[in-house]
Amino acid sequence: MSRRTLASILVACLLVVLCGAAAVLPVPYVTMSPGPTLNVLGRTKGRPIIAVSGHRTYPARGELRLTTVSVTNPGRHIGLGEALQAWFDKSRAVYPRDVIYPPDQTAAQSEQQSNVEMVSSQDTAIAAALTELGYRLPLQIEVLAVTKGSPADGRLVVRDRIEQINGIQIRDVTQVSRTIQKTGVGESATFVVRRGAATKRVVVKAKPSPDDPKRAVVGVQIGTGYDFPFDVSVRLGEDIGGPSAGLMFSLGVYDRLTPGSLTGGTDIAGTGTIDEHGHVGPIGGIEQKIVAARDAGAKIFFVPPGNCGSALHADVRKDEIELVKAPTMHSAVSSLNAYVKNHHAALPACR
Repeated sequence: MSRRTLASILVACLLVVLCGAAAVLPVPYVTMSPGPTLNVLGRTKGRPIIAVSGHRTYPARGELRLTTVSVTNPGRHIGLGEALQAWFDKSRAVYPRDVIYPPDQTAAQSEQQSNVEMVSSQDTAIAAALTELGYRLPLQIEVLAVTKGSPADGRLVVRDRIEQINGIQIRDVTQVSRTIQKTGVGESATFVVRRGAATKRVVVKAKPSPDDPKRAVVGVQIGTGYDFPFDVSVRLGEDIGGPSAGLMFSLGVYDRLTPGSLTGGTDIAGTGTIDEHGHVGPIGGIEQKIVAARDAGAKIFFVPPGNCGSALHADVRKDEIELVKAPTMHSAVSSLNAYVKNHHAALPACR
């Protein structure tokens, strides 16, 4: 074997090793794929996902599916090979890691924030549905999350409505933090909360904040809720978080509280945040969610107006699923009413 041939073999072997190493070395990206869908008119763990107490409900046919995306776990790093594979797959997407998981946020913080957004989204979705039905809803201050291992853990629970702290009537979110600061590190704060139909007195001992030892915290995240005229709850598994299911929650609650079937027995899917007035906002992963809806058998997919441009690039055919623009919940309800009467009706479309 000549020296030139040997050198060529060594270079080729080195290139193979380098390419192999490059393929498995972590890169600062995450992948996004179509995730599971869930019929909000259905059941989970033997219980209805949407439960109503204190108001008449009506049977619903068909499906209203919330859609999700599967994102690389915050504790996992992908290699170049996996990133390239996702890049060339039309049903998947690649995003810079820092966009999805901010570098100053731990995996536990990311999960808690997602859960907070889901709780807030569910309450706002219920408010949107009831507002569409003509109800006026007073605002309330409520617990959105309780940090595990914190002083409040096991004492306060998510959706506790905070009425008083240390005898002070609570009327806005900022009052909660200010009142706990006045309590002081190592001292006990007395909460009066409404939990369901009961009023409870809860004592929580404040501890120093991890960021500032002079700042008192009890380990809760506070936000705005609504005083509903009757009990409506949305039960989901812990593996689904974020605010993007707002529109579908609203449609599900509306369907349960009104006669007849909103879907007419058809499988419907969609996505979008929602506010208490029913305005639908954009979300991430729209292309992957449309693919997931198509795979689940949905015939219509509701798209927030801000996502229409990207939705048109989803890896689906026009005859597989119809993309319907939904600027508001009212618009989505009107589109479903028109579709049930005539499956060939012209509905607001993404263009």
